[in-house]
Amino acid sequence: MTNETSKNNPLLCDIETGMCETTDGKLNTSTKSNQQSTEKSVKLMYYTDPICSSCWGIEPQLRKLKLEYGNAVEIDYRMGGLLPDWNYNSGGISGPSDVASHWDEVSVHYDMPIDGDLWLEDPMDSSYPSSIAFKAAQLQDKEKAVLYMREMRELMFLKKKNMAKWENLAMAAENVGLDVAQLKTDFDGQAKTLFEADLKLGRKLGVRGFPTIFFVDEAGNQETVYGTRPYAFYEMAILKLNPNATKSEYSKNWESLFSIYPSITAKEYSELSGTPRTESEAVLNQLSKTGNLEKFSTKNGSIWTLVK
Repeated sequence: MTNETSKNNPLLCDIETGMCETTDGKLNTSTKSNQQSTEKSVKLMYYTDPICSSCWGIEPQLRKLKLEYGNAVEIDYRMGGLLPDWNYNSGGISGPSDVASHWDEVSVHYDMPIDGDLWLEDPMDSSYPSSIAFKAAQLQDKEKAVLYMREMRELMFLKKKNMAKWENLAMAAENVGLDVAQLKTDFDGQAKTLFEADLKLGRKLGVRGFPTIFFVDEAGNQETVYGTRPYAFYEMAILKLNPNATKSEYSKNWESLFSIYPSITAKEYSELSGTPRTESEAVLNQLSKTGNLEKFSTKNGSIWTLVK
């Protein structure tokens, strides 16, 4: 796969830049958001998409950011519309099957489990249904909506569930305790309008790929982290806007981490616990052997879930 291919097709994320790009437009970093938080000193406007593989790649960093700077920051999740449909043939892509090997490649690069065979077995025709479902979840409960995004991604990236199908969107909603009937009502109604508003704002801000995170302070000053980056990039953006933001200490033992995040990959456990990556998988495997965790494996890695 060439870099040119990556840049021309939204589903072929450029591993070098860490981006799933929608167009060749340049990011407008000068635009300031007027969506300010009254409670937190720095607001993160996170443009993402449920099927964005690079966004799955920054889950370890974002999870750590929430633990260390959750007292200082608020994350506002916005949908970017990565895949409207398949009515194009760009960047060497003629159909969903061409994405399969790329997802496998991305999985290895980010050390996060992704099974690209979804695109061979039950390919998605659009990312819009899952994006609209997320906006519907936000109408119910913003915290559960974040859990819902995670659940959708686990079902899709690891369990090869087509998240353009309502039955799978409903299953994910039920798994995280959302009201499925209400979700369907909002999915067919108000959520579509909210999704369109996200797309419109994204165009105004010059968002051309995912992940894109705008860090904005109360005065409207802005930093932007574009693409999948190491943890320090996100931390530096916060501290540049608020040098007084204090890093919270958190317990790094496995019980505490799994009580906060019930499902964790080996890369995430390494990032969150400070355990060297070469050791994190062995620690998690041992906990699954003792019955504390349940392991789910794919051809490109595993995820461990707390046994209830």
